[in-house]
Amino acid sequence: MKILIKELAKSQWQVHLDQHAVTFRSEAEARAFTRTLEARLHAPHQFPDQQRAAG
Repeated sequence: MKILIKELAKSQWQVHLDQHAVTFRSEAEARAFTRTLEARLHAPHQFPDQQRAAG
């Protein structure tokens, strides 16, 4: 996933996630969102084993 932070105006920032965009009131909010998103994307994920999923 490509993540890009872009300033729109003096008090508006956008975070682009591939083709989707989320608007924020400040650069700090945009960067905090990006840090959280990246941490979640890189976190280890566990998938249920197939026996539990089938039952």
